[in-house]
Amino acid sequence: MLDILAVTSPIYCIIALGYLLTRGGLFAKAEMRVIGKFVLNLALPALVFKSLSQRQIAEVFNPAYLLAYALGSLLVIAIGYGWARRVAGQSATSSTFYAMGMGCANSGFVGFPILLLTLPAVAGVALALNMLVENLLVIPLLLVMAERSRGSGNAWQALAQSLARLARTPLFIGLLAGLAVSLSGLKLPAPIAQTTTLFANASGALSLFVIGGSLVGLPLAGMGKKVWPIVSGKLLLHPLLVAGSLAVLAATGLTPLAPPLHAAAVLLAAMPMMGIYPTLAQAYGQEDTAAAATLLATVASFFTISGLLWLNPP
Repeated sequence: MLDILAVTSPIYCIIALGYLLTRGGLFAKAEMRVIGKFVLNLALPALVFKSLSQRQIAEVFNPAYLLAYALGSLLVIAIGYGWARRVAGQSATSSTFYAMGMGCANSGFVGFPILLLTLPAVAGVALALNMLVENLLVIPLLLVMAERSRGSGNAWQALAQSLARLARTPLFIGLLAGLAVSLSGLKLPAPIAQTTTLFANASGALSLFVIGGSLVGLPLAGMGKKVWPIVSGKLLLHPLLVAGSLAVLAATGLTPLAPPLHAAAVLLAAMPMMGIYPTLAQAYGQEDTAAAATLLATVASFFTISGLLWLNPP
């Protein structure tokens, strides 16, 4: 167990440091957005590009991973929405954001640094595969559900806008560029490769620091009972369903994943919800619940992720 804590403790120490230094005034919360913008638009795209461009396409494009992660995510979204709507009596809009909190992992800002310490050989590839599932399937689907839930006729327009924005994001461009280089078989010139590596190496600690600073000021008082189902669904049910999907697909004869990628898929599903969850919820009046769930899940994930690594050491 001490070996596991040696892995997870530095991750959450950096998150705590980001929180404390922002809470203490050394950094302003607005500065976290600037640092986060650097990570999202430069460091993470460089990381994804570097990881994909240096591998054969057969290593990168893994249908079993994509299918299992997508299936597990869609199942937890369906369960989360159904529970919130039928059992908890929430509105369709509120139920959609219950489902979003359960089904969208923070793959880049929390998941990748943890994979870098536990499964470094597949960290970049797993991140890229997750980005494909989340950005092409899960988030667009949930945004369509959100628009439909408030009686808007713009659901498909929201989907089109979401995909158009995705096509312009540096992260997605880096992903496509990495795949193109991998397909071509070209080797990057040393100056480009080294520059990309420098940007990629900046992503780990900075992303965790941003998560900590972004938690400052999030509401929690009186929200615990309401958000615990979201937190439990995200940290426990999502990885369980991804693991189950992998087992079912393997039983049907689909080529099983290599153990490191299998472990990476389950571990990424166990991450707290994505950092933009409260931002997306704000447009629908669900920001307090989303922010409280994000704060509680980030704190609780130290224990659940440590437990997962203890039960299934990489």
